[in-house]
Amino acid sequence: MHRGKNKIKSLPLYMFFMIGAILFLSCENDLREVDRIANIKAEENVNISKHVTVIYSDSARVKAELTSPELREYPDSTGSYEFKKGVVIRFFDELGKESQRVKADYAIQNSNTGLTTFRKNVVVNMSDGSIIKTEELFFDEKKEIYYNTVPITFDFKDQRGSLYALSFTSDSQFKHIEGQNMTGFFIPSGQSQMPAFGK
Repeated sequence: MHRGKNKIKSLPLYMFFMIGAILFLSCENDLREVDRIANIKAEENVNISKHVTVIYSDSARVKAELTSPELREYPDSTGSYEFKKGVVIRFFDELGKESQRVKADYAIQNSNTGLTTFRKNVVVNMSDGSIIKTEELFFDEKKEIYYNTVPITFDFKDQRGSLYALSFTSDSQFKHIEGQNMTGFFIPSGQSQMPAFGK
């Protein structure tokens, strides 16, 4: 059996420079990524609260109650409150009875603009059993209106009707609804010949 001697070959000088440059660029890219992530974390000032319950009251009367598994507050940049894990808001009338309930898988409220956005599996339950369903819903606190620009369904209590619209605008009590391209059916009851949602 023939054993040859190990031969040591010398690499040209430019090969060392090329290998060094590749390793340097690789390390530089990794360092840039680390810096980018660190900058994001440094810039993003977030206060996170778990299992949140917020009570909204006026003149000692409870008007609404918000519950969520998690609240993210961004105080520096946008003044926003984000609910990534879903939210439920219960509204109460003058007698303290629940008048409506809004539930969504995601919501974000901007305190500067007074606009709240609900997204994904948005359901509004009225005290009489009427139900609204959509994938996106906006509430303008300053104008006290709800609106959206995506399809929405209105199911009346006691199966008296169901309406579908491509978008809509409504007062905060859902008593005066204007739907765009609205279709569906409604069975009048009592004196009213017009649909009265949420009553």
